[in-house]
Amino acid sequence: MKASIAQYYPGDSIVHRLDARAKFVAVATLAVALFVRDSFAGLAVFASAGVVAYGLSGVPVAWFWRAFRPLLWLIGLTFLTQLLFAPGEPFFSWWIFDFSWEGLQFAAFLSLRLLVLVLIGSVLTLTTAPLALTDGLAWLGRPLRRLRVPTDELALMVTIALRFIPTLLVELDQIMRAQRARGAEFGSGGPIRRAKALVPVLTPLFVLSFRRADELALAMEARCYQPGIVRTRLHPLRAGMPDAVLLAVTAAIVVAGLLV
Repeated sequence: MKASIAQYYPGDSIVHRLDARAKFVAVATLAVALFVRDSFAGLAVFASAGVVAYGLSGVPVAWFWRAFRPLLWLIGLTFLTQLLFAPGEPFFSWWIFDFSWEGLQFAAFLSLRLLVLVLIGSVLTLTTAPLALTDGLAWLGRPLRRLRVPTDELALMVTIALRFIPTLLVELDQIMRAQRARGAEFGSGGPIRRAKALVPVLTPLFVLSFRRADELALAMEARCYQPGIVRTRLHPLRAGMPDAVLLAVTAAIVVAGLLV
């Protein structure tokens, strides 16, 4: 099975068995702390926590790499942009661009921060079943119900959006394979030519996306789904001692990352 970002990896590890609410709170807390702390030492603390969590999840490294690979261009673009435009004393100049040690350091820091953020977020999406993720988000959004915010529907929308990413990537891969079989070339030429080569791919991708959405709507209607109706759950969320330990460890990691 081809891995993709936001795709669930079935398993029975200790991370899989944790409550979805605890995992979401832990990931959100680490993500906020990751952007608050601007130091390589703090980044190393959060990166170590992400690596340990990923190791405990039992998800193969190859699975994460295939899921992470589509985001390499974003990290590379972030690095290049900060390297070219960050202020500082230049040590090398080329054309209209000045390269500085400050820009290089800032570009490396932002790229590593984005990498750690993807790692931490992947632990949540790879080890949490779609239904558990939906229930967890809906439960955490309960206080907003007093403001008449449809938290259940919003949680369902977020989960569907996350789970549609693997489906769309699979559809995109199939379309590109079919186009290559007909003689299309996506990897040759300059950036403009490559962008033009992707135009014939977008139309069938949009058509298939709407078709998938229509099939999903029909499936939900067949199961008598109605917005605003409180439904029962076969497996209700239950927090236990491991979840309390997770939150305590997360708090300790955040404190350590902010103080180092």
